[in-house]
Amino acid sequence: MSVNPADGAVLGAVFGTDAMRAVMGERAGLARMLEVEAALARAQARLGLIPAEAAAAISAAADVDRLDMAALAAATRNMGFPTVGLVKQLGALAGPEAARWTHYGATTQDILDTALVLQLREAVGLLANDLDRLVAALAVLARTHRATVMAGRTHAQQALPITFGYKVALWLDPVLTMRERLVQLRPRLLRVQFAGAVGTLASLGADGPRVAAELAKELDLTVPAAPWHVARDSIAELGCWCGLLGGTLAKAATDILLLMQSEVGEASEPAAPGKGGSSTMPQKRNPIGCEYVAVQARAAQQLVPQLLGAMVHEHERGAGAMQAEQLALGQVLLLTHGALATLLPIVEGLEVDAARMRRNLDAGGGLIMSEAVMMGLAPHLGRGAAHEVVHHAVEAALAEGAHLRTVLGRDPRVTAVLDEAGLARLTDPASYLGAAEAVVEAVLARL
Repeated sequence: MSVNPADGAVLGAVFGTDAMRAVMGERAGLARMLEVEAALARAQARLGLIPAEAAAAISAAADVDRLDMAALAAATRNMGFPTVGLVKQLGALAGPEAARWTHYGATTQDILDTALVLQLREAVGLLANDLDRLVAALAVLARTHRATVMAGRTHAQQALPITFGYKVALWLDPVLTMRERLVQLRPRLLRVQFAGAVGTLASLGADGPRVAAELAKELDLTVPAAPWHVARDSIAELGCWCGLLGGTLAKAATDILLLMQSEVGEASEPAAPGKGGSSTMPQKRNPIGCEYVAVQARAAQQLVPQLLGAMVHEHERGAGAMQAEQLALGQVLLLTHGALATLLPIVEGLEVDAARMRRNLDAGGGLIMSEAVMMGLAPHLGRGAAHEVVHHAVEAALAEGAHLRTVLGRDPRVTAVLDEAGLARLTDPASYLGAAEAVVEAVLARL
């Protein structure tokens, strides 16, 4: 029975993804442990350290479907880790002769860590593929709406005009950076762990480094300069990356959620029968996808400090830190991929209402152009005087419910330096977009 909603048969539909559960789940972990044990046997056989027949038998027996899970659970309860029970079952399945050479020269954490790396390679692949999809979808939106004028908002209020393409570019730019960070992280993460009890590989003598190199070759991993039994920085770095990605995704989702508000209505999640509906209010179309992006991102971020804390190991093998890492890492990856997978269809099918964006701009009575008018008057009146003129005009427009242009048009200080066409130009939102288009182009150039 599931305790964590992300692992439940029902709530698991909105938390995490089945793909990440398959990669980071317990069964996958056991399968990867068997894969490492088999690869170790083949590597040692090629080096002439164990019989080739034993390696073949171990490889043939390394099948997770053949494990007695109840017996393995009992052994794990007794030992604290599944490795001893797994090796015992693997040896029994491989036969008495091969059993002599199973797990030869390795220690428990060698198998656990290398198996974890194999899982993480798949997990990172899932994240990378979906990041590519998200980048492509955001790029389409940015290109399509580079000239779609809308209100830029600061402190939740209309501030200056921007374009929707510019807003999307602000979502896309950090996603591109996250993709770069993931590429940079991979080499630090995808390293074999084969170092023996305290990291010196004393059990294999002079052959130890050769076995480590051959095992890495077998699994297509690299060999670290030193064992990382107690150096968990690469694992913590992956967790921090997940936290950063979650924040990046949640920012975009939060913007979309706010744009979906009834009084705004400028963009919304793609419609689907019953999606975001209410049990009592038929008119509701809740931003449910955006909510689950944000909540999964926050939940993953809350677990990152646990991974950072799990970096502290005593001497050459820690007591408890590894287990703390195990409790957090899978959930961090599951929730992060859940946030990414939830945002993807929202962005790919985002409904953008350009007409509503323009109506919301116009509904402000031109006040959003106050800075533009002030800067237009400044060369003629001086900045301070221009600010005072526009400030008084804004107060009058608000009091009268009039358009800013109308109020300015009756001020002799304004009409003395601006004709009607000039004033109309200064109060047109499309005329005051600054470097918005250049920003879109610069972000798209990063592709």
